[in-house]
Amino acid sequence: MEILDAAILGAVQGVTEFLPISSSGHLVLGESILGLEVESLLSFDVAVHVGTLVAILAYFWRDFICLLRNKRLTVLLVVGTLPVVAIGFGLKDFFEGPAMRNSMSVGVFMICVGILFLVAEWYGQRKKKKVPVSDLKWWNALVIGLFQSVALIPGVSRSGSTISGGLINGVKREEAARFSFLLGGVAIAGAAALIIYDQLGDIDVSAIGSPDFHPVLAGFLMSAVVGYFSIYWLMRFLKNHSLKWFAWYLFVVGGVSLGLSCF
Repeated sequence: MEILDAAILGAVQGVTEFLPISSSGHLVLGESILGLEVESLLSFDVAVHVGTLVAILAYFWRDFICLLRNKRLTVLLVVGTLPVVAIGFGLKDFFEGPAMRNSMSVGVFMICVGILFLVAEWYGQRKKKKVPVSDLKWWNALVIGLFQSVALIPGVSRSGSTISGGLINGVKREEAARFSFLLGGVAIAGAAALIIYDQLGDIDVSAIGSPDFHPVLAGFLMSAVVGYFSIYWLMRFLKNHSLKWFAWYLFVVGGVSLGLSCF
């Protein structure tokens, strides 16, 4: 992999991990367009995950410090993480297999997620009384966690699905986004740790500092920097705008992905 390809894919990861448009789906399309097989580059996969984790920690560091003092929110995050852990361990090979990781599957699920955004916004607007995250019950967190677990499917946005889950549970859009990113921090840290654990014997630590490691470093830096600014932009965008804008985007990109699958 060339440094430019790595930087491009790192930037794609940084944008799409946090904007509700599916990082996995865009990486599958990016791999297809660039002619790469990123899933075989283990250290690169770890690097871009860690990069996005660094972005979350850098933006929400005050929130994570508050978690140490707020046992209730900590419990909600733990409960919300349980579904993705259980489903991820049980169906990991299926979600990462060729049946799901292809342009046609990505296109179909992007369109489905776009429909979910429209439904969630419609349902959320019907709820006149908004529920603060601090007032959520454990079963609300579990439902939001189930929405997050659906994002194990390439083409399904993790942030978008969890924000939708928050809206359906009556949470204000901006607060739903904040809770989504905190959940994401836990999920991404777990995913990165799992990748490192599973592939520990295959990742060549001695390569750090060599020219072969430069693309990995480029991917890490781009995903971290671009990811931080993606969070910054989205948190401000959602104050006055809905997920409908991202739904239209997913309809277009999903259609393009379906078109690519025909060639």
